[in-house]
Amino acid sequence: MNPVNKRIILFLGLILLAIFASFYIPFPKETLNADPVISLRITDRNGLLLREVLSEEGGRCLWLKPEEISPYLILATLAAEDKHFFLHPGFDITAVFRACVQNIKAGKIVSGASTITQQLMRNVTRHRRHIFSKVYETWLALRLEKALTKEEILIQYLNRISYGNQAYGVEAASHLYLDKPASDLSLAEAAFLAGLPRSPLNLNPYRHFERAKKRQEQILRRMFRAEHISENTLARALEERICLIPEARRFRAPHFCDYVLRQIPGPARKMLGTIKTTLDYALQERVEAIVKKHIDAAAERGITNSAVLILDNHTGEILAMVGSRDFFDHRHDGQVNGTLSLRQPGSTLKPFTYGLALERGMTAATILEDTEIHIKTQEGIFRPKNYDQRYHGLIRLRSALACSYNIPAVSVLQGIGPDLLYQRLRRLGFSSLKKSPSFYGVGLTLGNGEVTLLELVRAYSALARGGAYRAEKSIVRLNDFHQRIGEISQGSAEIRLFPASIAYILTHILSDPDARTPSFGVHSPLNLPFPCAVKTGTSKDFRDNWTIGYTSRYCVGVWAGNFDGQPMHRVSGITGCGPLFKDIMLHLHRKGGAAEFQEPEGLVHRKICPLSGKLATPECPGDIQEIFIRGTEPDEPCDHDHLHRLICGDQGLLLTREKSLSIHITFPVHGDLFKIDPILPPSYQTIQFQAAVVDRHVNHVEWWINGRRTGVTVSPYSLSWQLKPGSYTIKVTARAGEKNLESRPVKFTVLS
Repeated sequence: MNPVNKRIILFLGLILLAIFASFYIPFPKETLNADPVISLRITDRNGLLLREVLSEEGGRCLWLKPEEISPYLILATLAAEDKHFFLHPGFDITAVFRACVQNIKAGKIVSGASTITQQLMRNVTRHRRHIFSKVYETWLALRLEKALTKEEILIQYLNRISYGNQAYGVEAASHLYLDKPASDLSLAEAAFLAGLPRSPLNLNPYRHFERAKKRQEQILRRMFRAEHISENTLARALEERICLIPEARRFRAPHFCDYVLRQIPGPARKMLGTIKTTLDYALQERVEAIVKKHIDAAAERGITNSAVLILDNHTGEILAMVGSRDFFDHRHDGQVNGTLSLRQPGSTLKPFTYGLALERGMTAATILEDTEIHIKTQEGIFRPKNYDQRYHGLIRLRSALACSYNIPAVSVLQGIGPDLLYQRLRRLGFSSLKKSPSFYGVGLTLGNGEVTLLELVRAYSALARGGAYRAEKSIVRLNDFHQRIGEISQGSAEIRLFPASIAYILTHILSDPDARTPSFGVHSPLNLPFPCAVKTGTSKDFRDNWTIGYTSRYCVGVWAGNFDGQPMHRVSGITGCGPLFKDIMLHLHRKGGAAEFQEPEGLVHRKICPLSGKLATPECPGDIQEIFIRGTEPDEPCDHDHLHRLICGDQGLLLTREKSLSIHITFPVHGDLFKIDPILPPSYQTIQFQAAVVDRHVNHVEWWINGRRTGVTVSPYSLSWQLKPGSYTIKVTARAGEKNLESRPVKFTVLS
């Protein structure tokens, strides 16, 4: 043989040997690492998918084990893509010849003949397509076949291949299109999904459903010809309807998901496959609907947004977080999370002021003055006013807090010192209060600092737990791609910031419908058919409305207003947030009322005079039960002659035993103006007429409106009246022995 030919043959032999040997070069298994393609799933407490955060590759992917994949899907995939998969070494020579013939006949490429192994290599390497790309894929496929078993290759393929619409892997596709795990796929559904990887764009079910359905039918018939299914099974699968989930934003509880993601640093987030949260999406969805209903109804009053937060008092878990009326409402800044936004809290901080007062010896029966006061500040003289623009004279601490009068709260804080309230609020989690105590001054109790709804709900939840503070919890468990990382310790241990006795007294006051009646009426939205402590707040110029309250199980915070800072049309916390709060509380306790608040040890009950706060005597105009911390209860009987005098509102009238003033109307005040709310149901819109009677011989009084007797009441001489448009003159009459008593007439107007 010619030496030249020998050298050529030897050279070719060496090349073939090198090629053959290259098939045994160890395949770099790290390229099959799932980390870059796995997406991060955020679920609610029951495993419902809230959001899927795209992977580094820009898609959704959930890695499955072999036993988690429907056998139908494996058979359908083999029928659709590579029926000789378990027979070839990585490429199928018969498929190559068949594809060549089909392409020549068609005059264009209609078949690629790539095996499952070759497609996997194309997906993993993502190399540029060129004339030698098929050869390169084949070389990699042959190497991979020697590194992995056929089953391992098939699992890699099913977990990585694109099914369109950013869904990588069959589990992501199954959830995206059919809202079920891949293990639960029927034969028809498995064949439907198995057809999509051939051309995810042209077979996109949301754009070309009929094409995808036709491809499914082809695969089913291939499975029948391969004797994988019977004729009857084929017929049933062809008749089965594919219930495609409508194309929509799969973006549940968006504000909450953003909040959760901010709890986890970026590097740690890349290692996670699933975040199981505390959210109850069924509750979240219902609250979102309630918010939309109420805000839409209140649009004419200048309200465009609302935020709601619900905590489980027992665990501190966030059960619902609604940051705005509609996250996708760009016109009204819907992507702003109202539960985390800084806003002025109005009167919602007053309970903590009175908590400090109780710590320093005051009681719920302590008499406070609600009269004009002047306080020197760095900016000048501060003259606090009540929301109703009136003074109420001598009132008990219980009434001052329940009715949310401003002047007594400011007076109490002035005596305690703003520094103490500031420090206690900081310990309660109000980290938003970053200025010095002197910056806020006594106005801190009226809400001149900015806080968040989350901070308020967290603090009120501490009162519900008997004064024990606990940081909120939003995450139950973290999982990596393959195994559970486990329960996480989020938040902190309980820290007692108020004695249980004081927390209970505050709760008792805030859940006392009688105590708040003078300000909110008998049938206000705050009155619920079960024990519920609640406080409202309205910031300056009606820019923020708040209602924060709790039962023994849940703490609910509601804010309403506008993210652009525009004021509402004279909407208070009771009218803006109250009805929304009530609907949420009723939904939370729809299966049964809330349990009673548990009274702790160390408290005593005493009957006191409602005017003096001292122990009631037979000469007092009635008596009421009050709760005291043991050792602070009154021990002196009421001095009837001296202490049964009452400062009455703006008129400053002093009731004595004189005949002309022995009976007097204390609410409403002469000249009062009321307006009917167009949103609230009429049954909620009532006022409580109130009279003061000094003469102990009076058993009952008669109420007269515009000359007609309207009702008869006994002590404490109050009458509920539903608002109706018009002008009214009211008076009360009574008999004291042989004497006829009659009050001075009071005129007021109700606008429609």
